[in-house]
Amino acid sequence: MTKNLGITVLLATLTLCVCFGAEHDKNHNDVFVPSPAGETNIAREVRHQLVMLPYYGIFDDLAFFVAGSTVTLVGEVTRPTLKSDAENVAKHVEGVTQVINNIEVLPPSPMDDQIRLAEYRTIYGDPALSTRYGFRALPSIHILEGVVSNEGDKNLINVRANGVPNVFSVTNNLQVEGS
Repeated sequence: MTKNLGITVLLATLTLCVCFGAEHDKNHNDVFVPSPAGETNIAREVRHQLVMLPYYGIFDDLAFFVAGSTVTLVGEVTRPTLKSDAENVAKHVEGVTQVINNIEVLPPSPMDDQIRLAEYRTIYGDPALSTRYGFRALPSIHILEGVVSNEGDKNLINVRANGVPNVFSVTNNLQVEGS
């Protein structure tokens, strides 16, 4: 996966997933989905603390794994402070004894920022998409990974994203809910 958005743009929705052990459950990776059965208090609280971070935005991808009392943070963010903020809130969750921070900070790039903004405008500027995904406290389409309601939305987002100037290719990692 290329980190330079001038070459590759990754699309999808917010992924704050909880993964137990090494398995990633694709059906439970959206904060708008009810908590998975058997989810621990640690996982619920870490999820809550991460979505409450003030600078967590649509260009960031945060996920975490819980193994006992150890939380492993993963994903990619555009601001170094978000990486450290995520670690700090996870450390203060009751029952957490260790936090492993594997969040990657994307390199700063004015060209990538322009492409991110153009992708945002293209996706959320589409009336068919903005009414379904744009009016939430946490917008559900992030320019990284996630879940959409149906195959038609996935295809429409892909078409829109490929139409943005200066984007050479689009890697569409969107998952369709329930599949």
